[in-house]
This record gives sequence, C-alpha cells and structure tokens, in this order.
Amino acid sequence: MRSIRGATTVTENTVEAMREAVMELLDELEKRNHLHPSDIISVTFTVTRDLDAIFPAAIARQRPYWNNIAMLDVQQMYVEGSLERCIRFLIHVYLPVSASVYHTYLRHAQNLRPDWSLSQPL
Repeated sequence: MRSIRGATTVTENTVEAMREAVMELLDELEKRNHLHPSDIISVTFTVTRDLDAIFPAAIARQRPYWNNIAMLDVQQMYVEGSLERCIRFLIHVYLPVSASVYHTYLRHAQNLRPDWSLSQPL
C-alpha cells in the first residue's frame, strides 16, 4: 500500500469551478501514476473553509469506477495567511513498491510543495 498527496486551487466557490479543478486533479493523478480506480483503497479530501459549494467526493464519484471507493470530505484547519480556495487529497493505493509515486500539485497549490510540483515524467 502506498499513499499519494495532491492539491489544487479553484478560482471561485462554485460547483462548476470545483468540478473543473477536482476532475483536472484526478485526471493528472491517474495519468501520472498509471492508476486504475480499482487500485485505490480510500481518499480523504480536505477543503479550505471558503469552499462549500459541493463535496469533492461527490464530484469524484461521478468518474468511471470511482463510485465504490471509500471517500471522506473534511475541512482543512484554518491558519491565517494560508492558501485560499484549496482542495487537497490523500489517497491510499495498491502500487508495487518498485513503482514511482508522483504527487500532483496544480495551479496555485504548486506553492505548497514546490519540490513535488516540478515537472514529473508522465
């Protein structure tokens, strides 16, 4: 079992903006890590307190094969001056120990982990 982190930001607190950002983030997760949803054990999504238009898990469940994955949405702890309108995830997956793991940080969330935001092979 391995874990993968990732995050993105949205331009505004709307269902449409959140759907676009979550789908983009999960597309990159699957592509970069060569994952099939059947490899995913569980997903915890966090959102900053300024995002409440929709649950990220509700968006993820619309993806093919994601409807049977255990998912949880929680609010990220607020820290003054922290990144706003941010969606993060922690995913547990079945991957061989020899497989590379590529953490996915998009948009303004790249500033959270610049060491993981560098160009990573596809």
